[in-house]
This record gives sequence, structure tokens and C-alpha cells, in this order.
Amino acid sequence: MTQSAIAPVLIAGAGIGGLTLALELHRLGVPCRVFEAAPELRPLGLGINVQTSATLVFRRLGIEDEIAATAPETTESVYHNRHGQEIWREPRGRAAGYPIPQYSIHRGELQMILYRAALSRLGAQNILLGHRLAGFEDRGDEVIARFDTAEGEKTYAGSALIGADGIHSVVRKTLYPDEGEPIYSGRMMYRGRTLWTPYMSGRSMVWFGYGGQKFMGYPMSVAAEKDGKAMINFVLTLKVDQPAPQRADWNRRISNEEALKPFRGWHFDRLDVHGVIENAEEIFEFPLVDRDPLPRWTHGRVTLLGDAAHPMYPAGSNGAAQAVIDAETLADLLAKADVPAALDRYDDLRREASAQVVLANRTDGPDQVLNLAEERAPDGFDDIEDVIPHEERVAIAAAYKKTAGFSVEQIAQRATAE
Repeated sequence: MTQSAIAPVLIAGAGIGGLTLALELHRLGVPCRVFEAAPELRPLGLGINVQTSATLVFRRLGIEDEIAATAPETTESVYHNRHGQEIWREPRGRAAGYPIPQYSIHRGELQMILYRAALSRLGAQNILLGHRLAGFEDRGDEVIARFDTAEGEKTYAGSALIGADGIHSVVRKTLYPDEGEPIYSGRMMYRGRTLWTPYMSGRSMVWFGYGGQKFMGYPMSVAAEKDGKAMINFVLTLKVDQPAPQRADWNRRISNEEALKPFRGWHFDRLDVHGVIENAEEIFEFPLVDRDPLPRWTHGRVTLLGDAAHPMYPAGSNGAAQAVIDAETLADLLAKADVPAALDRYDDLRREASAQVVLANRTDGPDQVLNLAEERAPDGFDDIEDVIPHEERVAIAAAYKKTAGFSVEQIAQRATAE
């Protein structure tokens, strides 16, 4: 690295992407500091999937064992129509021949695993909470970032500024001040979790319905398994005739009855969807939103990562994995090249690749099989082969994995290279 890169890389945001980047940079000997607006980190949120592409990075960082202690391995994905009939089933993780697992985990638990590792390896002086990014200036040979804190405004100099500050990114808004709010799909999501009876394989991800009305769920707790239970993370998606809620109302808690009402008639043999919703600990409402792909992420010594760069619909359970791939790619480049060149190359490698995932998720990614079944056989079917032939279902699943970077061949190649 050149002399100008000795100053630390400044990372705005201590989410999954930002903390993974910090750990990767530390592993490669690149100094960095992480700044987080929240005054403390707590295990908030609900479930996410750790695709094999992300597991590979976490294994290299030495934290997979801690993930495995809390997160079950996902063994299969099973799609059903709104009548409960099976449309498509495929193995996942090691059951599908991958050299490494796919996990289902509470987002907050994964964030805390990364946070503890970052504190231990980088030191508390380089993980600064209560620092909300207020602005920045790229001076050519360095970046000066300003943060609002409880003690007033503080400034820090760095070799680069990485905006890993989420869908409402301050960095992105500064670079693209006229972009406006995230794009609303006309669909709402209702997210919750329920301690319930194990179902199907015990580690199955399941879908019921179609794009306009859908239930998706999976177990996400090893501790619950040990007690003979399943902690089911679920997401309900519903097309609604209402404007997008104001940002202040995102993550609004709603009653179980309100979430259940559109799904009250759903009763299936494989999983009691009605009971899971009715008995949820709590349920939160989110608009289904994303943003259009940008023409450029990198501007001099400033770039974007994760949801700040490519917020996407959760179709394919792939958003967190894309942030982890961003972090892996960027860290590797910063360890090998002059900072501006590394950021430009990162933009070249990741911007178009992630844009393809954003666009694929707008057509529901691998969930397309649900929509096709609803369009072609709204009243159900006698044989799925007459509705969506096996070859078509295989092609839909394979195309998405390749686009998102986690086909068996892609992961095997990366694992062998390491």
C-alpha cells in the first residue's frame, strides 16, 4: 500500500457489512475505525439467512463455530402455493453438496458475534459508538469525516470513508442528494418470531402463497432445538392499497390479529401458519422497498457498501450475504492497491454484480415459482409437472444462485482457492 493509505479506513456503520469489513481489513493488516450512530449495540431485529457465500468469509474470520452454536444449518427450501400444495423443493447447504453450511440466525446475534470479535481484535478505541455521521470532505490525499456525538462534533481523518450506514445512508444521500426516498413496492412485510413445534425436516425454510400474499419462515435457534422446539422466524408479505408509511413508522409494532387477518383462512398440514402468526411474541411492520442501482458507488476516496450501496427486496434471503461479499472484495483490494485504485476496482467488481441481484429480486428471484403457480393454476393442481415442468423450476433456482454468487460450483471454487 502507498504511504497515503497508512491513515485508517473510516467505516460508517457497525452493521453486518461494516463489522465484516473491519474484521477483514484487520486480518489483512489494514488499519480501520468503525463509527456507529447508536450509543450501544444490542441484539435487535429478527432472522436472516447466512448463505454459503457469507459462511465462507465467516469461516476464514474464525467465527463460524460461534455462529454454529446459535444458528441451525438450513437443510432445504420448500415452496407451496396458497392451497398448501408443494411446488418446488431443493436441498440447501451441505445437504445440497456445498462444502460449507448455510445458517439461519437472529440478525442481532450475528451482529453481536461480529461486534465482540471486532472489539477483541481492533480494540474499543477503534469501534466508536454514539458517532452519527454529519458530513465529510474528500481532500484528495485524505478524507475528513465529521460526527455528531454526545460531547459535540468530532472529526477524524482517514485514507477512505466507507458508507456502510444502511438504506437511509448519509454517505449515499451526500453523494446523491436528489435521489429521494426508497422506492415502495406497494407491498408490506410483517415480521415476527414464534416458539413453536418443529415441522417438516426440523430445519426447513418454507414458503406458502405468492408475491401478493406470502408466508415465509424458518427455524433460527439451536437453543430452541435442544428444548425440542422451533424458534420460527417468519415474514408475511401482502400487497396493499395504501401509500408507503412515513419513515418514522417503519418497524411499527402491530397486533397479532392485524397481521393474521389476511391469512386467517390459511391452514396447512405441514405447518400451522395460522397458529405461528397468532402466537408470535411480537410482530413488526415494514414497507417492502429498495432503490434503483446507482451509476457509481465510488467517488474519490469515498464509496458505499451493503444496504447503503444496493438495498434490495429480501427475495432469495440474500441481502446480508451481498454485504459480506462487498466487505470481502473491498478489504482484499485495499490490502493490495493504492486506495483510490482499490475503490475504483471495487466499484467495477461489485456494483454491476449487486445490481443484477437487486433487479432479480424485483421479479421475486427464486420465489418466481410461487407466482407462476398462482398465474397458471390459481385453483391448485393435480400435478405440478403440468403447471411448471421440473426443468423450468430447476432453471429458475439455478439462475438465481449464479446471479447472487452462491451456486455450488462458485462456492466450491472459492473454497478450493483458499
